Amino acid sequence: MKRWLSFVLFALMAVALVGCGKSETPAAAEQPKQQAALRVGLVPNQAPDKIKAQYELFRVYLQQKLNMPVELFVASDYSGVVEAMANDKLDVAYFGGLTYVQAKQRAKIHPIVTEVDTETQTTKYYSLLIAPASSEINAAKDIKGKKFAFGDISSTSGSLYPRFMLDKAGIKVPDDLKNVVYSGGHDATAQAVQNGTVDAGGIEGRILQKLIAKGTVDGSKIKILEKHLVEGYPWVVRDSLDKGLEDKIVQAFLDINDPVLLDLMRAKSFAKVTDANYAEAEQEAKRLGLLNPKK
Repeated sequence: MKRWLSFVLFALMAVALVGCGKSETPAAAEQPKQQAALRVGLVPNQAPDKIKAQYELFRVYLQQKLNMPVELFVASDYSGVVEAMANDKLDVAYFGGLTYVQAKQRAKIHPIVTEVDTETQTTKYYSLLIAPASSEINAAKDIKGKKFAFGDISSTSGSLYPRFMLDKAGIKVPDDLKNVVYSGGHDATAQAVQNGTVDAGGIEGRILQKLIAKGTVDGSKIKILEKHLVEGYPWVVRDSLDKGLEDKIVQAFLDINDPVLLDLMRAKSFAKVTDANYAEAEQEAKRLGLLNPKK
């Protein structure tokens, strides 16, 4: 009997010890999981397939620097990237200034870096008003009553700042224009102006220079009417991203020194930015009705 009681007591103690061991499992499960992959979104300021191919070298670079998988996402339009960020489907996004101030109305995000422009040697670049070289339009004020092409409605240098320059010239959009066209991208706007499909258009200066250099656009067929400096495209992260990972991402940008990669990313180098750098874009977007745009 004593032996039997000893056996039962030993068995009960073993069960109790197993139970204690299991009680630690939930606590272990509560430990934060390491992020599987970094999801990076890019605005389609040109044809989406071109953008994804252009940034493949950057994806590989970032993946190596962070020692984790990096996935690229390019939507069919600017609002698609905003939607993806707002729905927590992206960790990092490359926005235009306008797209960023639109997105921050819906998502908890903040900018971290932007490119230093090779032309201006600052974090700012030019938005242009352009017209066919043979046109009688010679200044922004001459666009009144004409057919005008914007890029995507949420483009900073293809929509917001062209409106800003037109407004400064006393032209209200769309009331003072014969017709308004949204081409969807800077490359399409350049082609429309070159071919005379429209009388004038708004475009990013850097992209126009690239298109001319590639021979896609004939520079002799386009003239610049006016230009305005714009704060560079911000790389943005969601507020909830691990701070250590965010710091590594920022450092990865600051460390880029490969001339081929910098050229592909249209940058001399990269510099840190904050929300304050986009105060003008937000102010003008509110004034011109572009925080929640409708064509």
